Amino acid sequence: MGDAGKVYGGVDGVEVLEIPIIEKVLKNFAQNAKRDLMNFISHSVSAILKAIFLPRSILVAENILLRQQLGILKRSTKKATFRNWDRVFFTLITKLCCNYNWKNALLIIKPDTVIRWHRKGFRLYWKWKSRRGKKAGRKTIPYELKKMVGQMTTENPIWGAPRIRAELKLLGYTIALSTVAKYMRRNKKPPSQTWRTFLKNHAYQIAGIDFFNAVTVDFKILYCLIVLEHGSRKILHFNVTTNPGQVWTNLQVKQAFPFDSAPKYVVHDRATVFGPAFDKCLKTLGIKSVRTGFRAPWQNAYTERVIGTIKRECLDHVILFNEKHLRKIMKEFVDYYNNSRTHLSLNGNSPNPRITQPPEVGEVRSIEFLGGLHHRYYRKAA
Repeated sequence: MGDAGKVYGGVDGVEVLEIPIIEKVLKNFAQNAKRDLMNFISHSVSAILKAIFLPRSILVAENILLRQQLGILKRSTKKATFRNWDRVFFTLITKLCCNYNWKNALLIIKPDTVIRWHRKGFRLYWKWKSRRGKKAGRKTIPYELKKMVGQMTTENPIWGAPRIRAELKLLGYTIALSTVAKYMRRNKKPPSQTWRTFLKNHAYQIAGIDFFNAVTVDFKILYCLIVLEHGSRKILHFNVTTNPGQVWTNLQVKQAFPFDSAPKYVVHDRATVFGPAFDKCLKTLGIKSVRTGFRAPWQNAYTERVIGTIKRECLDHVILFNEKHLRKIMKEFVDYYNNSRTHLSLNGNSPNPRITQPPEVGEVRSIEFLGGLHHRYYRKAA
């Protein structure tokens, strides 16, 4: 070593350092004192400027942040320890001071630590929100609405999702187009209407015609012709005879379809009265003849059902005297059937629709048919 670092003996055994070392120590002390003074001055000036220019809310937040750090240091013995509430506090206070550079007020922790706590809290929050037993995501639509979408798809096979969504909107349901498409029932085949819909759309262009017989009190057989419109289930025409022939039958068809009221098709069985002369008569009226199969009354089901109704609800309860008597009974029953009798296939109404009368209209009255065998009920103001 050089001579600058040596120690020389002093007075009374006290060692004395060299003069250069003493100068270096005094110089370091002066620099540290100068730096501390400058820091003190800068912090003081910064505090004065903050007090003058910064809003009071930011100063209060900074004061709270500093006090919290002092509290942590006071309760800690060797190393600053942070509790969960401390982490929550620093996360919230930094969020509230987003318009202020809060990092300068952190003295015992680093800003990255606070950011890490915030991200951890974010993960814990969504873990709690998505906890087991609680459904995540969007709210599910009610079962009734799903069922309604499926019902509309089945009943209207040619409808798409936009049409069904618009129909639901008119019913007060707000639903996304993608949700409607999700719950629509898929058809393996191309969309098509059902046979029931097809037949219903053409029912008003189809009429059925058939005979039934009735026995008088003296065991004579009478024949009654019935002409039924399939669409409205209305009995268009009837007549009674003892000798049904082709000429008489052709005349009844002409009376059943006056002017331009003829349907496009007439369904009938293979009786001899419905022969070539009958087909020719229909052709002059612009009607196409449709014969049923051999021993297949179900192919003219609507007319057969009306004949069964006439027998069950009328003729099974009376004894016929003659042709005139049967014609009178049939006239009254046809009037009741067309204007008063309810039908399940017509949504509980009659072929000639009746008007619904609320209780406010008046008292309930009744009209007798067939001597009281059937009644029609209506309301009349008192």
